[in-house]
Amino acid sequence: MLANYLIGLREGLEAALVVTILVAYLVRTGRRSALRQVWTGLAIAVGVSLAAGAALTFGPRGLSFQAQEALGGTLSILAVGLVTWMIIWMSRTARFLKSELQGRLDGALAAGGAAVVLVTLLAVGREGLETALFLWAAAQSTGSGTDPLLGAALGLATAVALGWALYRGALKLNLAKFFAWTGLGLVVVAGGVLAYGVHDLQEAGVLPGIGSLAFDVSGAIPPDSWYGALLRGTLNFTAETTWLQAIAWLAYVLPMTWLLVRRLWPRQAPAPTRPQTEHVAA
Repeated sequence: MLANYLIGLREGLEAALVVTILVAYLVRTGRRSALRQVWTGLAIAVGVSLAAGAALTFGPRGLSFQAQEALGGTLSILAVGLVTWMIIWMSRTARFLKSELQGRLDGALAAGGAAVVLVTLLAVGREGLETALFLWAAAQSTGSGTDPLLGAALGLATAVALGWALYRGALKLNLAKFFAWTGLGLVVVAGGVLAYGVHDLQEAGVLPGIGSLAFDVSGAIPPDSWYGALLRGTLNFTAETTWLQAIAWLAYVLPMTWLLVRRLWPRQAPAPTRPQTEHVAA
């Protein structure tokens, strides 16, 4: 539940920021008439995201076990790739997001109402589709039930509340720091989703090593215990982990963590020293 809350919060806040920036810019520049196109684009984006989530949930049910595992593993790895790209992109461009969106909106306003709808649809829809895919992959890796859906809903609700507070000026956020810190949490979640996707592909026979375990702590941490369920729900931890899963997790989490830590605490450049001059006797 906690992992899905983090996904809903992080991805939902990205979408909420997009809408907040667009709405605030239109209101400030006296072009409220274009707000209807923004809400239309938002509604379409939400509908497309919900449809994608439904297709991911109910679409594979008629497939064979191996086909379901192969599809699930492939989509899980794809979700990790998309989220990784978004983590890196947002950590670099969070401070420039406002000016970039406003520039796109100016161009859309000059082109007409349909262009405003399209700008909103693309900006929010990208976040929505990515959220649907990553939430689905994370829910698959942590097990079925209502907890993943509840966690995601609470995260999205928190994101909407934060977006509203930012719009009203009641909250100030250092976006670069916020997205870097939440990115660290998402890296751990994504690492678990990646390991789960690798395991799915192993069960489908696409990847080898299904019987080669790096460790098996199911005796100490039973999967049906409360602490086993807690570790699975927060860190996507599995008591029986293959070597290929463990290698994939380490190869992803360690370099991504290092990258984000460098962005959180950049190395300070040394202060310039005063150049020493030599006096040459005449």
